[in-house]
Amino acid sequence: MEILDHYIDQLLAKSSPQAPVWNIEKIKQGQKPSWNYIDGCMIKAVLELYHIRKDSRYLEFADRFIDYFVREDGSIDSYDPYEYNLDNINAGKTLFDLYALTGKEKYRLAIDTVYSQLKGQPRTSTGNFWHKKIYPHQIWLDGLYMAQPFYMQYELTYRDGENCSDSFNQFLNVYRLMRDTRNGLYYHAYDDSRASFWCDKVTGLSDNFWLRALGWYAMALVDTIEIMPKTMSGEKEELSRIYQELIDSMLPYQDEATGMWYQVVNRGRISPNYLETSGSAIFAYAIMKSVRLGILAPSYYPLGKRAFEGICENYLSEKDGELQLDGICLVAGLGNTEMREGTFDYYMREPIVKNDAKGVAPLILAYVELLFSCR
Repeated sequence: MEILDHYIDQLLAKSSPQAPVWNIEKIKQGQKPSWNYIDGCMIKAVLELYHIRKDSRYLEFADRFIDYFVREDGSIDSYDPYEYNLDNINAGKTLFDLYALTGKEKYRLAIDTVYSQLKGQPRTSTGNFWHKKIYPHQIWLDGLYMAQPFYMQYELTYRDGENCSDSFNQFLNVYRLMRDTRNGLYYHAYDDSRASFWCDKVTGLSDNFWLRALGWYAMALVDTIEIMPKTMSGEKEELSRIYQELIDSMLPYQDEATGMWYQVVNRGRISPNYLETSGSAIFAYAIMKSVRLGILAPSYYPLGKRAFEGICENYLSEKDGELQLDGICLVAGLGNTEMREGTFDYYMREPIVKNDAKGVAPLILAYVELLFSCR
């Protein structure tokens, strides 16, 4: 798709580590650049584009971006492992690729820096990582994507798989604790302590099924399954089963006209719910990739492709000579403020923005899967 190539080139040409145009949260807050999951999503997507296209521009951009933050001793500017924020693990995934591709020793050292956080990350009574130190005893679906693929890859690469079973068990706990057995969907978050104002005092669960959180979880499963070795064939099969159950549970809610999904997945007909770009792009990517990996049957592929096409048809447009991707929920969470209470109205209140990496990056990843299919 020539239009998407042009859009990606436009974003990269206008961005630098000091001012990435896709990090709308930073722009709105007027904050300085930092090590964060949003940029991590985008650079990971750029690296995947490099692998399929073999265009050195993409590798050079990714290297230049991450190099800006990583110091020679492997410490990372603006990153404090002792904040114990799982979001900050996500950008660490880029370091494995960049170390292999560039040989820069500081990237190898930085991988250890990021891993040091997980060694001390507080855990729930079930053994799952807290989402953040500031959110004690809480599991969020988002955190599975932010941390688990990195955790599994580190263990396999540098520790002979010593703690791979720990990562696997954290997925099993989420399946057991956060899945609604009536519809197969997962709630956004769970509080092991039942202390948060937003959770059900019996189940510990939040109230709704947020699309992007479900998407993060789907990507976490696919990306982790991809790197699991043959020695974990049983565990791989179990996660694949859990993943297929998730996709099968999402399909009844896929919009027939566009192939997309709604911001609150199961309430598509309630105004002002809307077809949301980032979560739809994530599922487009996850479905197409899982077909390529043999996790799902080929019959699923058109469903992922249709979501990708629906996003491009409905939300990718040109204005004043520049392309823009609309329909992206800026952010959503279950917070320490009563303004983030996890109700349907809350998910409708969060801003809808253009060109944010949380939508752009998974759309690029889905595009990479289309390129794979054309080989």
